[in-house]
Amino acid sequence: MTWSIIARDPITGQIGIAVATRFFAVGARVPHIAPGIGGVATQALVNPYYGIDGVKLLREGRSPREVIDTLIAADNGREARQLHVIDIKGRIAAHTGKECIDWCGHIQGDGYSLAGNMLAGAAVLDDTARAYVANAALPFAQRLIVAMKAGEAAGGDKRGKQSAALLIHGEEEWSELDLRVDDHTDPLAELERLEQVSRESWVQFRSFVPTRKNPAGITDRAVIDATIEAAMAAKA
Repeated sequence: MTWSIIARDPITGQIGIAVATRFFAVGARVPHIAPGIGGVATQALVNPYYGIDGVKLLREGRSPREVIDTLIAADNGREARQLHVIDIKGRIAAHTGKECIDWCGHIQGDGYSLAGNMLAGAAVLDDTARAYVANAALPFAQRLIVAMKAGEAAGGDKRGKQSAALLIHGEEEWSELDLRVDDHTDPLAELERLEQVSRESWVQFRSFVPTRKNPAGITDRAVIDATIEAAMAAKA
């Protein structure tokens, strides 16, 4: 019912997941990230604990293959599930159960993994991957959205469109970007719009938010406002 991409940005080290489907609120269940460690996407007849327990296993130092083997071994519904995992080292593993609905499957490349089910065809993943590789010069968030839009142009979810999401983490426990379109006639276009809006203030503001290295962050409102205003003026 879904296709997704998990990737590691080689420039920033960020882990990102983008996903789209013909189902409600896909961002609430599919993407899970352990900051600085790896990411998990759980889909098809989704098992939320694949994400919840998957990031715990990544934090324990398990490889993506070990994570998947552990998760599916404990689940009698494994053949109706799909999941894929990437870690900060770029290692990838995936599982597509025998009961997932065609077209279904998974592919991987250097620093990225894709998986999908109930798709229009294999070209959805192939074109998503091709666009991701071809747009390496784009900022990470934009690169992931452009890749997903290419997959949609190839047919996407064969039932249609409803929701999409983009989740990106850096080193911190809080997300650098967490966008959800839960119910929309053109969710990837709306996701793209929201990413553009995020650049108006959030992308600048997040540099002032407390971090583990700087627990107070920046609280001088004059500095914050001036930085945001300068960034907006530069784009005008």
